Amino acid sequence: MTTDTSLENKSLVAHLLRRAGFGGTVTELDHFSSMDYEQAVDQLLDAVDTSSLPQDLIRRYHIDQSDLRTGLSSGSNWVYRMATTDAPLIEKVALFWHRVFATAQTKLIQGKVMTSQIEMFRNYGLGNFREILIQLSKNPAMILFLDNQDNHKDSINENYGRELLELFSLGVGNYTEKDVFECARSFTGWSVDYTGFYVFTLGKIPWIFEYKPEDHDNGEKTFLGHTGNFNGEDIIDIILKQPACAAFITRHLYNFFVADEPEVPKWPNEPPKDPKAIEYLSKIFVESNYEIKPVLRALFNSDFFKEAMYQKVKSPVEVVVGTLKLTGDMNGPDPRWGEIFLTPINMGQDILNPPTVEGWHTGKEWINSGAFINRVNFVADRLKNTKLPGVKTIIENVKQGSTHDSPESIVDSCLEELGDLKLETDTYNELIDDIDSVDGSNGDGNVDQQIADTLAMIAGTKEYQFC
Repeated sequence: MTTDTSLENKSLVAHLLRRAGFGGTVTELDHFSSMDYEQAVDQLLDAVDTSSLPQDLIRRYHIDQSDLRTGLSSGSNWVYRMATTDAPLIEKVALFWHRVFATAQTKLIQGKVMTSQIEMFRNYGLGNFREILIQLSKNPAMILFLDNQDNHKDSINENYGRELLELFSLGVGNYTEKDVFECARSFTGWSVDYTGFYVFTLGKIPWIFEYKPEDHDNGEKTFLGHTGNFNGEDIIDIILKQPACAAFITRHLYNFFVADEPEVPKWPNEPPKDPKAIEYLSKIFVESNYEIKPVLRALFNSDFFKEAMYQKVKSPVEVVVGTLKLTGDMNGPDPRWGEIFLTPINMGQDILNPPTVEGWHTGKEWINSGAFINRVNFVADRLKNTKLPGVKTIIENVKQGSTHDSPESIVDSCLEELGDLKLETDTYNELIDDIDSVDGSNGDGNVDQQIADTLAMIAGTKEYQFC
């Protein structure tokens, strides 16, 4: 019988795995629950991916994913990685930055540059924010998406300079229109190399950063009260020194990992849900010289994180990837990966194609009648499939931890296996009423399907839609 202390730790670890990854398998939940919570946080933060297939093997088994000309190929490539990695926080952080630095593949025509941008988030996302901004400013997908290849010393294009300040680092109200113009001047000459890269059937692919010194504005600039012959890196250094930067980035982290905030355009007029949390995280951000990992370590170990269970609506990607992990469906090469990529799109989230440069509006906006039905059906269809390896493991655990002839025992054990999910009393009682009494006399097959059907019913509750 599970003790109250171990169940409390298991519940907390399940919360951590949902937020720092995409939920955990039964095995992962047991593994991380066997250690101190702080150790679990450290292990997730320091994990190195050892399980994802390298691109040459993906090309062998999934030529459609290595094609990368379309959103279907590049998107399914990423979903495959999210669902199979043994370092889930790396992918979750990449998803976080993709939301903050929202770049849409629809404008970029082909998928390779987007895949390269996600790889950049993967490599730098847990590192230093200064380096992240430098890499972002040199990233061909971002350059092309916000037109910095058209930003010339004699013809300034403010698109990237404006979004760098408004949505990527400071937020509205913390700079002037003159600052936008001077920022854009500093990034003149930051462009892409269109020549020399020809791939059969794709043509030339603009995926290499090129600095063009002859196109850079070397004149004196005044930006946020500082004057000098600035380039892009100088601008980033000045941005980092602004108190608004730390507050803006840590609010993004709080919004993504702790609790849903209003959409970003409302931030200038609506204070954070937890100003003390933002102040605490901002202090660590500055004291660590803008490193992301120490901020996340403090966030995951904080009381405000631990107390935030089920205060965020799962994004469609979290629903899909978390379900695949939990049930063990599609653990390796499988022709259905392309089809699976379309599933979060049908739920309202087309990864690699955010609707605007603001990213997705999240929280309750993920839920509408059509999306809710698609979410429930996707999860329920897999949880009631007793042939899937993850479902088999859950069933065996439930059978060991419950009395088969007690509906309450079955429901309680199912909820525990799903991360100690808490249901409202009316919802809980409805599940009890829907379970026929099973004593096992008709064979384990009957019990197995009863448990699987109970799991599927839980997937239909509103509580299951939160993480």
